[in-house]
Amino acid sequence: MTDYKRYRLKEDEWKLVDEYREEKNTNKLLSKECLEAGIDINSISHYWYKSQKFSIFAKPNEFNKDDFLKSIEKLISSYSPKYPSIDYPKRKDGHLLIINPADVHIGKYADALETGEEYNVEIAKNRVREGVKGILRNAEGYPLSKILFCIGNDILHTDNTMGSTTKLTPQDTDGKWYRHFTEALELYVEIVEMLMQIAPVDCIHSMSNHDYMSGFHLAHALKSWYRNTKAVTVDANPMHRKYYSWKNSLIGLTHGDGAKLNSLPLHMAQEEPLKWSETKYRYWYLHHLHHKQRYKFMTSFDNIGVTVEFLRSPSSSDSWHAQKGYTGSVKAVEGFVHNEFGQIAHLTHIF
Repeated sequence: MTDYKRYRLKEDEWKLVDEYREEKNTNKLLSKECLEAGIDINSISHYWYKSQKFSIFAKPNEFNKDDFLKSIEKLISSYSPKYPSIDYPKRKDGHLLIINPADVHIGKYADALETGEEYNVEIAKNRVREGVKGILRNAEGYPLSKILFCIGNDILHTDNTMGSTTKLTPQDTDGKWYRHFTEALELYVEIVEMLMQIAPVDCIHSMSNHDYMSGFHLAHALKSWYRNTKAVTVDANPMHRKYYSWKNSLIGLTHGDGAKLNSLPLHMAQEEPLKWSETKYRYWYLHHLHHKQRYKFMTSFDNIGVTVEFLRSPSSSDSWHAQKGYTGSVKAVEGFVHNEFGQIAHLTHIF
């Protein structure tokens, strides 16, 4: 005879535990209890089973890893849109258009009473829309065969649920973090769909200090969105310095808060020696500072080896920047046109 005393349970109590253990895979007891209490069983992750005799703390069977991965795969394949193929004109003298909305900071909040100018999610999105359309108008005279759309670079203002940057610096925000992410993704999709009607689009993401993690996730969401079209590519990998070659131009992209400015030309030569040797005109496009700075590193007296340029931002100053006096810089979205002679046009849409 079983010694129930060592379990500190009576025989009928032990039988109930044994019944639960035998049926826990099907959750019959839980289903019965939920049905009688009017509770949705799908909403329960952990529970106490209480009867007149004793209480049991338990949890239902969890979603296993394989099921989870299959559900994600199904979600992406079901909701990634399929775009019709576009027959782009073939151009022997095709030009590259670079569009680079830098440091947009979707989610930043500024009150005009404190800073002198409003800034919020809608203003940020409208400035990107207006700036990109302005760059396209300015580029109408050039036969474009490719567009490089630079993404990332503090597109989001915060990186967590606490309203702070990656390194936990508190920020003034307009709304919740999930709204910022969805608004940024919708904006990127809107811009890319506009650009892909003109020429194939290559998107390159730059990791940045305000949204190091969430910006990376956003780039991958955009990559998944355009997985079914050959008209758009998205480089979403987490490298800090990225390179893009076009005819005789080698273009470096980085946020601007990493490697030292003076070392960037040598980084380009060391990290991309083949592309360096195959190109004549070399450029770094940087962000982070929100205002214009340009440096030229010369290989000889009359031939520019590398040009390093910080780009303007369309975002307004928040409370902290206003207090410190970091105001007055020109707000803009910038773009560039390249052909076989390197950068031949610098386009700026000023707000």
